[in-house]
Amino acid sequence: MAQHRPIGFAVAAVAFLLTGSLALGWRYYSPTVQPVSYSTAVGDMESMSLADGSEAQLSSDSRILVALSRHERHVDLQQGEAYFHAAKDPARPFVVSANGRRVVAVGTRFSVRRDHGGLRVVVTEGLVRLESVAGPDGRRQPSTLLPAGSIALADHAGILVRSGTLQEAEQYLSWREGFLAFHDTPLATAAAEFNRYNTRKIVIADPEVGAMRIGGNFRWSNTEVFVRLLEQGFPVRAERDGDAIVLHGE
Repeated sequence: MAQHRPIGFAVAAVAFLLTGSLALGWRYYSPTVQPVSYSTAVGDMESMSLADGSEAQLSSDSRILVALSRHERHVDLQQGEAYFHAAKDPARPFVVSANGRRVVAVGTRFSVRRDHGGLRVVVTEGLVRLESVAGPDGRRQPSTLLPAGSIALADHAGILVRSGTLQEAEQYLSWREGFLAFHDTPLATAAAEFNRYNTRKIVIADPEVGAMRIGGNFRWSNTEVFVRLLEQGFPVRAERDGDAIVLHGE
């Protein structure tokens, strides 16, 4: 029996190595996996767990394409807004790309919103790096570090960063709890926010109405209540026409 023990040990060792390789899985040994697409319809939100342990929450009318490889975890934000909790993995950065920019993190919490050729990044935990994609000449703009509490707006003209408190940053993410928060906000901007979450759109008929400033927290799912409050507190008259609510000045 002792003569066969080395063979048994060799078989066991091979089995152990094979099991270990399978347990490590695609993270270390497989090439880039097939990209996975996630999307939401207007008025819907969805949370999902990614294969690397990260989490993503999609806002209304949003779409991401996720590709995880041994070197990088890449998310293409194709539309809308998403909030991410990137699992810590220093060897594989978590990268969200949109509109010619890259938001790079290792393990942190942040949101990225794509809108009108620009990008908005809100950081609620840790540190992220906002980069530009290399231009035709191969050059990139200097990267910008964003700590928790930062709100960054980026477009073709550059990057504007507001460094505030964590509470201020989280107000931009109140949509995750079903609310929209406004503070001295033009009504036209508030209406555009409501329109992101509802198929029944608010239409501003008069520029004077759109310039009115409003504030408060409102459920994004209840456009009708928002409009009634406007009619009660402002010189605004609402005309309901099918899938549109048209706002006129009195």
